[in-house]
Amino acid sequence: MPKKGRREKKCNGQKEEEEDVPVKQMKMGNPLCFDSPRDFFQSLISPVGLDQFFLQYWEQKPLVLQRNDPALASYFRSLFQLSDVRQLCARGLRYARDLNVCRCVDGQKRVLNKAGKVKFSQLKKDLEENRATIQLHQPQRFKDELWRIQERLECFFGSLVGSNIYITPRGSQGLPPHYDDVEVLILQLEGQKHWRLYQPTVPLAREYSLEPEHRIGPPTHDFILQAGDLLYFPRGTIHQADTPSDVTRSTHLTLSTYQNMSWGDFMLDVFPGCVLDSMRREHGMRCGLPRNLLTSASVAPEVNKQVCVFLRRLADDVERGNQELRSSAMKRDFICHRLPPFLQDRAGADPGECVCVCACVRVRVRVQVRLMLC
Repeated sequence: MPKKGRREKKCNGQKEEEEDVPVKQMKMGNPLCFDSPRDFFQSLISPVGLDQFFLQYWEQKPLVLQRNDPALASYFRSLFQLSDVRQLCARGLRYARDLNVCRCVDGQKRVLNKAGKVKFSQLKKDLEENRATIQLHQPQRFKDELWRIQERLECFFGSLVGSNIYITPRGSQGLPPHYDDVEVLILQLEGQKHWRLYQPTVPLAREYSLEPEHRIGPPTHDFILQAGDLLYFPRGTIHQADTPSDVTRSTHLTLSTYQNMSWGDFMLDVFPGCVLDSMRREHGMRCGLPRNLLTSASVAPEVNKQVCVFLRRLADDVERGNQELRSSAMKRDFICHRLPPFLQDRAGADPGECVCVCACVRVRVRVQVRLMLC
C-alpha cells in the first residue's frame, strides 16, 4: 500500500524546503453513516449485513453490490472526478510520487510517466489519444471526504488502509490480469467499469503477481459496475478491468487493507519476545548448542526433538496465561502510519501532522489513542 506522507524535500541551492500539495475541502450531504466505524462500514456494504459479510465473503469470495441508488451514485461521483486532477496539477503533482500513467498492451503494463511535475494538458493527451489510465496515489491527501472515509475504515479494521484513484478512458485497460496481497474494496465513482474475476492460484496471497491470461482460465465473475456500486474481493483474487467502448471514461476508488495481517505475521511479531522471556525463565534454553551444529549440512533428529520440547513448553505457558503475547512491530507500524481522526475543526490540515502533547490533554477520539511503553 502506498505511503501516506504528503511532503517532498527538494533541493533549492544549498538548502532544502518542503513543498505541499494543498488539501481540497469538501462539504456535502452524505448517504453513509459516520457515527462510528462499525456504522460506517455497515452503511458502505448495505444491504449486506456485517455478520453475513464476515461469515460468507471476507477472505472467502467476491461480493458485487449493484445497488441502483441515485443518492449513493451522486455521492460517489462527488468524491473525485477528472476535474479534480486538473486543479491538483496546478498545485504541484509529480509523476511516480503522486500518480502513474499506464496502459495494458498485449497483456503487459506499459508505464507512460514523464519526468518532474505533471501537466494536465499532457495527462489529457495521454487519456484521450494514448488511451492511458491515470492512477492517483493516496487521494485522501487531497480530498477531505476521502480522508474521512479512509480514517473510519482504519478504525474499523484496526489495520492500515491504502487507496488509489483510477481514471480509464473508453475502450481501454490500465493493468493486466494480476492479484494483490490486500483485501480490496472498489467504489465506482463515475462511468462504468467491466470487471472479470478469476479463481485464485494462490489463496490469500502474500505478494503482488501478474498472471498471464492463458493460464487463468475462464472468469468466475463477469460484470459491469456503475456509479454507486461496490465490489469486494479477497487478496489473491485474480482480476482485470476495462472501460466499455460506449462509455466516455471510468473513475473508481480502490481501498485496500489487511496487508501482512495474517496469523503468521502476528506469530513472527510476537514469537521473538516469547522466546526471550522463556530464556530468562528456563535454564535449558540458555544451554549451548551441540558442537558444529551451524557447520552441519542438516539438522540432526535429536536437535529437532529438543526444539519441539521447547516449543511445547512455550505453547503450554501461553495456554495457561503464563506467557504474554506482545505485538511490537505490527502495533508500532499501525499507530505510526494510520490517519489522524477527521475532525471538522481540523479540516484541511496535513494528515501527517503530529498533534502536540502539552501538560493538559483532552481526549476527543478514544479509538485513536494508544499508549505504548517501549
